[in-house]
Amino acid sequence: MKAFSTRIAGVLLPLAVLSSLAFLPRKANKPYVSDYENVLGTSMEIKMTADAEQHAATAEAAALREVDRLNKILSGYDATSEFSRWMRAGNAPVAVSPELYEVLALFEQWRVKSNGALDASAETVSKLWREAGKQNRRPSDAEIALAVQAVHQQHYVLNAPTHTARRTSTAPLILNSFAKSYIMNKAADAALATPGVSSVVVNIGGDVLVRGAHTEQINVSNPKADAENDPPVAQLQLRDKTIATSGNYRRGEMIDGHWYSHIIDPRTGLPASEVISATVIADQATDAGALATALNVLPAAEGQKLVAGVPGAEYMLLTADGKRMESAGWKNLELPAAKTDAKKPLAVAKDKPWDANYEVVVNLELATVEGMRVHRPFVAVWVVDARKKPVRQVALWYNKPKYLDDMRFWYSTYYDQFSAGNSSISSTTSATRSPGKYTLKWDGKDDQGNLVSQGTYTLFIEVAREHGTHQLMKQDLNVKKQQHFDLPANPEVAAASVDYRKKTNEKQ
Repeated sequence: MKAFSTRIAGVLLPLAVLSSLAFLPRKANKPYVSDYENVLGTSMEIKMTADAEQHAATAEAAALREVDRLNKILSGYDATSEFSRWMRAGNAPVAVSPELYEVLALFEQWRVKSNGALDASAETVSKLWREAGKQNRRPSDAEIALAVQAVHQQHYVLNAPTHTARRTSTAPLILNSFAKSYIMNKAADAALATPGVSSVVVNIGGDVLVRGAHTEQINVSNPKADAENDPPVAQLQLRDKTIATSGNYRRGEMIDGHWYSHIIDPRTGLPASEVISATVIADQATDAGALATALNVLPAAEGQKLVAGVPGAEYMLLTADGKRMESAGWKNLELPAAKTDAKKPLAVAKDKPWDANYEVVVNLELATVEGMRVHRPFVAVWVVDARKKPVRQVALWYNKPKYLDDMRFWYSTYYDQFSAGNSSISSTTSATRSPGKYTLKWDGKDDQGNLVSQGTYTLFIEVAREHGTHQLMKQDLNVKKQQHFDLPANPEVAAASVDYRKKTNEKQ
């Protein structure tokens, strides 16, 4: 019997050769990560699984182009954006792009669905509170009433046949509740359209979108302890979903010693206060973003009903009075809580053990350029004891492991431990942060989870930027009494401080 054969590219190949070709190893997919500051007024992380670094770079460039393109359409902070030009166009109908029309339509749909809890004109009231906060005063009841009156009117009319939008009021509008989620989704689509890319995770300011052949572990930030390395309040595994978190703990106004959320109920003109964090999982990015904001404003029962109307949506609420509320399907996505063994202080003859009521807090503001997207530099923070022996790696932020030796001081101290350990990276959902501003904590434990003794330690901060500079900062700490240190700025770090203080988890 003759062997079967077939023709490929003009060459006749026997079946035996074809069979061997079928079992040739395929290119292995690898993860690729990049971090940026000053993207849509916050930070951005994009992760991709791709079969080659070149394909990952092409996908990343495509995603960033889409972010830039849509920001030039939807931004309320760029005076030259299409949205800003439309805002100045008066009351005449204006033909607008498909993207601006879609976002304006989404906002109007959700204004109706949420009974006014979401409203583009909430900026009217937000602006009032910001201005009053600069004067360290609460807006008067009369000022609030006037702002609410400006909200409670029709602000624009859309005409589908002509694809026009017409302003019908002069109230300031902002599209933030939808613009970020909308842009994330379009950026992910652009990345996934690149050959060789099988998955993408986009995290912009704490809202995380997961698409493609990948399951991502998501940590939900604790609103009362929201440092980068604080333990999360929940951990989930998500695939082809978006998770969004909105809360009062990162942005707002401190007025006369009282914290007021930046999230405003446009129906009353008052900052949201009952819910301190709302996290929503949904199939559509815009649904997740809209619901997370609305749940901060609406009474719990009304918010639950709103979520129930979105198929596949789940939520978790953390309230100001300490309650945790979840939808019925939340637990199906949540990972079991990790068991933690209580660690005893190391036996030290002459020194007292670390006081578990105290912590070291590092506030770090990375240098950014106003209006310009920049790569986040590599950053390492670690602690050594008086004998210069490494005690605890507090943080390590990097994109490509092959450049880790640029962090030469961290490299000589911790690289062996890093290369032997698990270097997998999860994502964190949280309320939106300001670009470049981070908080880290050291809880007095060593790398094995044991409490150390009181005594003298040195905290190191190393920062290295590609095509930038290398900076090493350090601060000696005697952890027997409360201390505060401001570290000098440098080209990569705009501001940094170190505190040894009693633990505090709430805004005063």
